[in-house]
Amino acid sequence: MPLVSRTRAILRSAEFGFFGVTVATRVQTPRRCGAATPFLRPCPDLRPGVVTFFFGRLRPLRTSWFVFGTAGNGSGALPAEPCPTLRAMPRPLLAVDVDGVISLFGFEEPPGPTIATFEMIDGMVHCVSLAAGQRLRRLGERYELFWATGWEERANDILPGLLGVPELPVVGFDGAARFGTAHWKIGPIEAHARGRALAWIDDSLDESCFEWARRRQEAGEPTLLVPTESDRGLEEAQTDALISWAAEPHRAAG
Repeated sequence: MPLVSRTRAILRSAEFGFFGVTVATRVQTPRRCGAATPFLRPCPDLRPGVVTFFFGRLRPLRTSWFVFGTAGNGSGALPAEPCPTLRAMPRPLLAVDVDGVISLFGFEEPPGPTIATFEMIDGMVHCVSLAAGQRLRRLGERYELFWATGWEERANDILPGLLGVPELPVVGFDGAARFGTAHWKIGPIEAHARGRALAWIDDSLDESCFEWARRRQEAGEPTLLVPTESDRGLEEAQTDALISWAAEPHRAAG
């Protein structure tokens, strides 16, 4: 067809570096151009403006907006129902203990200076894992971290500067801390995380903690407990497991 060949030629010329492209058309073009004619199209074209030119010789200078059925938004279509805004799913929560996760103890050989630093904190020497700080920063991209430790507010006073992490929300325990166990943390953690997906990393998780996690999981609140060894703290394998768990779609929906 002559029109098709002409269009192909125009598009072909554009491939050789011309800045503009024009395509010949016979629909909705300016006055006296592009309407169907009895010679080219025996049947009338009933689109607005074209039918006038089909039966006559000239396209009218103006065409009423009413003929086109223009909607209030000028698109020519009926206004669509407003689309609901997609709400971003919240990241899962991660409860972070300090002793046995970040502050290491019970080791036979002290870790090297690239692994940990020894700091005097409240009159006691603590072995603070720098590697755990790097891993917490990675986890902070997938989780909303909060402190779940007997250090309570002291964690924000000391650890962000050592680990390179921001200050985190703190769950308070009203002096109920008991060294070597973690069951006393369950109530405040549950109150903080109610209705949310939650992971908890701690070196003192006991059977009561895992039983609570099972009940929470059965209630439709995804829960993951990650135990650590106090002499090694947060390691790479546990970090990878936490990142994989957070990436599962049904986890973030909790």
